[in-house]
Amino acid sequence: MTKLKFVAGALLAATLVVPTTTAVATSAKGGGATAWTPAAGSSGRIAVKDGSRDGDPAKAEYRRKASPGTKRTLWNKNGPNTTAYSGSGSRIISFQACDVNYGDGDDCSGWKAP
Repeated sequence: MTKLKFVAGALLAATLVVPTTTAVATSAKGGGATAWTPAAGSSGRIAVKDGSRDGDPAKAEYRRKASPGTKRTLWNKNGPNTTAYSGSGSRIISFQACDVNYGDGDDCSGWKAP
């Protein structure tokens, strides 16, 4: 019985000490654009995929924890089914995905918090 208690205690301690490394991404879809964060395994990176074939780019607009008053834009001008990634920085605190429509309003998801 003592050995069983020891093993159970060791397993419990291991689950409390080992951090989880899997981060669940939050995504947003606006028209044919999809953005998500964390991207590339970092809460300080965002990605945007252009899923439409309209010839217009996709973009992700976002704010970082270190500069919440500054709206930043990650452009994806590489064409359909391509993904662009931001550089590293402080944690992304809000973002939206937009499918750009030249000559008309953009299709945006609305702001999300990860």
